[in-house]
Amino acid sequence: MESKVRAHVMITGRVQGVFFRMETRRAVERIGDLTGWVRNTHDGSVEAVFEGDKAKIDSALKWCQQGSPHSIVEHVDVDWEEYTGEFSGFDVTY
Repeated sequence: MESKVRAHVMITGRVQGVFFRMETRRAVERIGDLTGWVRNTHDGSVEAVFEGDKAKIDSALKWCQQGSPHSIVEHVDVDWEEYTGEFSGFDVTY
């Protein structure tokens, strides 16, 4: 059984106003068994936290590198952290 991990992610580029958060949530639902959140930041980037099995988080990160259909992802910065288990689902936050 793979241990659970947490990824704190910053995505930069044209990632606001292009349904990036909504599409991230849809991608997480397709991947399954991930929790956390995604939100816009004041500097125009998108921030997310994913918790779950590393292989599933890797799938979510791969999606983030491509992004939503109208986004232009320039960079995905990932900080790996300790799993906390604090989330019950995956939410778009504001």
